[in-house]
Parts: sequence; C-alpha cells; structure tokens
Amino acid sequence: MITNFRRAVGAAAVAALGLPVLAACGGSDDKGSDGSKSKTVTLVSHDSFAASEDVLKEFTEQTGYKVKVLKSGDAGRAVNQAILSKSHPQGDVFFGVDNTLLSRALDKGIFAPYEAKGLDRVPKNLQLDAGEHRVTPVDTGDICVNYDRAYFADHKLDPPRSFDDLIKPEYKNLLVTENSATSSPGLAFQLGTVAKYGDDGWKDYWKKLKDNGVEVVDGWEQAYNDRFSGSAAGKKAKGDKPLVVSYASSPPAEVLGVKPAPKEGPTGVATGTCFRQIEFAGLLKGAGNAEGGKALLDFLLSKRFQEDMPLQMFVRPAADDAKLPEVFTTYGARIDKPETLAPEKIAANRDQWVKEWSSLVLR
Repeated sequence: MITNFRRAVGAAAVAALGLPVLAACGGSDDKGSDGSKSKTVTLVSHDSFAASEDVLKEFTEQTGYKVKVLKSGDAGRAVNQAILSKSHPQGDVFFGVDNTLLSRALDKGIFAPYEAKGLDRVPKNLQLDAGEHRVTPVDTGDICVNYDRAYFADHKLDPPRSFDDLIKPEYKNLLVTENSATSSPGLAFQLGTVAKYGDDGWKDYWKKLKDNGVEVVDGWEQAYNDRFSGSAAGKKAKGDKPLVVSYASSPPAEVLGVKPAPKEGPTGVATGTCFRQIEFAGLLKGAGNAEGGKALLDFLLSKRFQEDMPLQMFVRPAADDAKLPEVFTTYGARIDKPETLAPEKIAANRDQWVKEWSSLVLR
C-alpha cells in the first residue's frame, strides 16, 4: 500500500471528540520586508492533507500567493484547535471539517462567509451550508466495511453486502471496527447504523453485532494494518480479521503501483454498509490574509485541484466535472445509496450516541 494513502492516515487519527489540545503555532499575518501585505496564505488542516507540488505551484503562478500548510493532527483534533484559537486564528483557510463535526465548527463561529467560485459545479446535496456559505464542500468519501477476497474464496463463503449480513452467524468473529469515541471512521460507521436502523433500532443492532463477535480497536491503523488480513500490511502483521471498517477508496490504494496490474484488487467493499462523509474548507474568521484565503478556496474547487485529489488524498472530488483516475474507476466501489444523516441531527445527538455506544459495546 502506498505510504500517502490519505484516508488511511486520516482514519487512523483520533477523533478527539471533546478534548482540548494545545494550539500549533502559525498564521499568515506576516509582512514583507517593505511592510507590504503578506503573499503567503496559510492552510490549516488535519495531518493528511496532500497536494501535488506542481499543483500548488500553479496556484502561486496564478495568484501570486504561496501556500503554507499548517497540519494540526487528525480531523477532530484540528477542528478543536481551530475553535480554541478562533480569537487568534492560526491561518487563513481551514480544510478538513466533515459532516460529522461540521455543526460544532459552525456553532462556534470559526468561519467567515464566502461563496467560492466554481460552487455551481458542486451538487446541491453536498452544499450543507448553502444559505450562508461559511464552508465549501471539497471532497467526499464513504466509510464502508472492506473484505479480504482471498479469505472468502478460500472458505467458499460469500462476503457480506449489508449491515444486516454482518450479524449473521456465518460472519461471527470476522469483523474489526474502530472505537466510536476515539476514531472518525468508527464514529461514521456508528452513524451509518443510526441512519439505517433509527434512533432506537441502532442499539439493538449493536447488541447483536457484539454478540456476533465484533472486535473494537482504537483507530484505523490498528484495525486495517494490524488486524485486517486483506491489507498488505495486515498480511505482514498476520492479521486474522477478513472484515474491517475502512473506506470505499481502500481497494484502489491497495493496487496503486502494482505491476502487472491485477484483474481485481485483493480487497472488496460491502456496498450496503456505507456512510457518506463530506469534507469542507472555510475562510477562518479574522484571517490575516482573507483575500489570499478566498483565492485558495476558489482554487480548491478548480478542476486542476479537484482532479489531483484522488491520488493524493484518496477521496472523490466534489465538483461533478472532475474526472476520476483509472485506478479509481477500475478498482474502486461506486456507492450509489450511502447512508446519511442531517448535520443538525448529528449535532443534537452525537455525544449521547457515543456514550450509549460505549456503554453497549465496550462494557
């Protein structure tokens, strides 16, 4: 697997749902030697932001602004840092808040409104703050159960396709997932079950999943690289779980750079187990270089950046005219009907749902 598998790294990080952290140093209120306005624009992000060097160079050539990337931990931790430092923002643009944490950022007022150029190329269902334009949708990804093709072929067993399948006796002790309280994909998987089974039904589902031997670990890296038998790292670690909560983009990452190209990847996706994540960027309120920040938001929706993202961060572009690379279309799973929840419902219930999940599953 490639080392810059963005969703792998991003998912491994702790969601830090309520823990305060120390703010990193940064900002873009520097002045030039002659006292002129800074020509640097600072992008604050989670640790997994990645873009091709020539793409960022193209932004500089177009606008005159050089991008400084300030990484602040995993997505949840980075959002919390942005909230804690909102009176003295660390930079100009924040990238990486998703729909599971969006309400927290909006309620704390860390973003200034700005309608990015190119937003007309983004489907309306991704524009969760369309009325105020405090955030701009940049990419999407799906949290899904992945399966080890070789295991199921060897055992002459069909892989699971749905949430309902996972509680069947033939899949007992086969699934590893991440802790909802400490992992963003773990939380997203739980939200998928809430969307599927409702406010009360999800708890009964998790009781059955627990009875069926689900294993819970702290984060993605442990689940995918140590416990999952289907990943390249998992094979070396002698992982024995053929089912893992990961991303629909994991299969393309497993085959990238493999020669000769296989007919199919070693892993598959249970397409009936997916929850849609939408990732946003926004202009930080009080940004030292607001004009540079607006130019960067425009660029994040440009076709150039959108088409660079899939192989840099293993996500799907938000803009509907951006083409996916062949490895995505050949090996990736298309999720036509992912589970979703309204951000306001997540906001109203997230912390309580996590507490209930912890009591049910971890006790």
